[in-house]
Amino acid sequence: MDWIWQKNIFHLVGRDKDGKRQLKKKLKRYQLLAYFAQLPACLIGRKTCSSAHYWVRELQALGHEAKLISAQHVKAYLHGNKNDYNDAQAIAEAVVRPHMRFVVIKLPHEQDVQALHRLLARCVEERTALCNQLRGLLSEYGIVIP
Repeated sequence: MDWIWQKNIFHLVGRDKDGKRQLKKKLKRYQLLAYFAQLPACLIGRKTCSSAHYWVRELQALGHEAKLISAQHVKAYLHGNKNDYNDAQAIAEAVVRPHMRFVVIKLPHEQDVQALHRLLARCVEERTALCNQLRGLLSEYGIVIP
């Protein structure tokens, strides 16, 4: 079966090997790992978003095969209006596609390095913005700084 969920209230859609829906369930965040711990190993699809790498690593530690799918690839399988349940159904359909491209799951130290790079880039952007703002204010007093 494939298990899919979304956000703080996790919407699960379980399908069998033939693609027939076997389960439709909502769980709260604190219930999720306990629920999956009692299940036999299965394929789990998750759309990339905040905390996705954490959840995939936790599910893999429980013995499941967990995969991350980029939101742009899930959109093609979305039927109806966008909501958590329809997203879960789209992920369940997308995760079993043979030519689907999955996101590489980052280890904690890889996420740390990425976070540091993003923080540095933001600091540089803010420094540049502050320098430009200061130059603009000073130019109002006739002080021009190249």
